[in-house]
Amino acid sequence: MTEQQSDAEPGDLTRPSRDPDELLRRAGVRGDPDQDQHFLVDDRVLDRVPGYLPADADRSHVLEVGGGTGALTDRLLGVADRVTVIERDRRLAAFLREEFADDVASGRLTVLEGDALSVELPEFTACVSNLPYGISSEITFRLLPRGKPLVLMFQKEFAERMAADAGTDDYGRLSVSAQHYGDVDVVETVPREAFSPKPAVQSAIVRVTPRAPDYEVADEEFFLDFVKALFTQRRKTIRNGIRNTAHISGLDDPEAVVEAADEAVLRKRAGNMEPADFAALATLADEHGR
Repeated sequence: MTEQQSDAEPGDLTRPSRDPDELLRRAGVRGDPDQDQHFLVDDRVLDRVPGYLPADADRSHVLEVGGGTGALTDRLLGVADRVTVIERDRRLAAFLREEFADDVASGRLTVLEGDALSVELPEFTACVSNLPYGISSEITFRLLPRGKPLVLMFQKEFAERMAADAGTDDYGRLSVSAQHYGDVDVVETVPREAFSPKPAVQSAIVRVTPRAPDYEVADEEFFLDFVKALFTQRRKTIRNGIRNTAHISGLDDPEAVVEAADEAVLRKRAGNMEPADFAALATLADEHGR
């Protein structure tokens, strides 16, 4: 056991926190860039991360993907009633169970050993994670449809693309798809020095506050595929994008969609289309082209 009292009340931010460097030492591990393993070790950043959840977020069951040595897990136990951690590294999963044995015994912490892309995700009320960057996109799109608040660490470039506005260089399929599920904000840029070992790039923390979109789509899967298809042709007009990407979007009759669409829309390029514009066009494509 450490100096931290495991029976501290959730939400007590004055409780002492475990030192991330000490956790690494006790776990007997070192980060491995080849395995996408970069441990967040800056106390100041770790202390701030849980606070980025929306003020009204339900903290009764927080999910963490990639628990590592438990530095963030420790902070989450300070603000949540229950925490579930998914950790694919067998050694680290065992270490977490030992390090937080009292919390596991009390039912406040559950450690799931396995790949976050394939394990069955539990029901959770919010997710706060320093994600393995190699699975950022895949795991994010497992989480987004759940409609829960998310606070996630990404490579800075990925984070900026998630939050980008139409008409900017960073705006793309990722922007439209993420913003379909909620309001996306980059809340903090995190330097390389905050990790051990240092990654090659800067990182950023993103908050996703779930909300229903201000438009309707009849078939969400088709909508997302349609957006993906048009962004593969982002330098071409929407007219040519529709014609050239039926194999991606799943359209049977792309020409019928072109004939039914408004000429002003067909002259645009994907990077200048707002999410609502994509939704309207996808609805028309669903009606005329499938």
